[in-house]
Amino acid sequence: MKIRLPMGVLNTCLYLLARLLERLSGKRWALYRYFFVAQYVADTPFTPMRGQDIQIQSPGPDDALPSNYPRPARVVRERYAQGARSLTAWRGGRLAGFLWLIQGTYKEDEVRVRYQLASPRACWDFDVWVLPEERLGWVFRRLWEAARQHLRQRDIRWSCSRISAFNPASLQAHAQIGVVRLGHAIFLRCGEWQWMLGSLRPYFHLSRNDASCPQLIFDSSTLQEPPCRSFRK
Repeated sequence: MKIRLPMGVLNTCLYLLARLLERLSGKRWALYRYFFVAQYVADTPFTPMRGQDIQIQSPGPDDALPSNYPRPARVVRERYAQGARSLTAWRGGRLAGFLWLIQGTYKEDEVRVRYQLASPRACWDFDVWVLPEERLGWVFRRLWEAARQHLRQRDIRWSCSRISAFNPASLQAHAQIGVVRLGHAIFLRCGEWQWMLGSLRPYFHLSRNDASCPQLIFDSSTLQEPPCRSFRK
C-alpha cells in the first residue's frame, strides 16, 4: 500500500507540543512521532543521474571523522559497534552527505528503542544527511544510487527506516520515492522516564533506563514488490 505522508493537523499539533515541552523543561522533556516505512530496492539505477564530480566512499570505524561531520564521535562509534556501515559523499574535498545502513538489529540513538528486521533480505537505513547548500543538487541521488548497488549486491530487496512526523521535507521526499507504511509510534521522554505508544507490538512500553528497551519487529517478507520504476524528482 503506497502512502502519502503530509505533516497534517495532528502532527502539526504534536510538533508544537514537542517544542513547548522542550522549551519549558530545558530539553529534559522530549516528544517524538515516527512513521516506519519500507522502500523497495530496485533493479534499475535511479535516473536521471548527474553529479559526476561527487565521490562516494565507505569509511570504516578507524577512519577519522571529517571536520564538518555533524554527529558526535561517540554516536558514530556506537553505530559501528552495532555493525552499521556508512556511505559518504564528497565534493571538492569536502563532506557533502552521508547515510547509514545496517542489517538485523539497530538500537536507535534518538530514543530508547531497538528495531529488529525479521527478513534477511531487508536492511535498515538511517540518518540520511546532506549538506544544506547541496540539498537541491545531486548528492542525495548519488548516495541512494550507491546504497542501491550495495544492497542489490547483497540480495537485499527492502530498505526500512523511520521518518520523523515533524519533518515535512523528509515526508515529501519519501512520498515522491514511493514507500510502504509499516507502522507508527510516539515517544515521550521525561527525564529518565520514557513512554512509547505505537501501532506495533508491544504497543505500549514504559522504561526508566537502557536496560529496559522496547523492541519493534518489522517483517518485509510479505510485502509486494512494485513495478520497475526510475527515481525522478
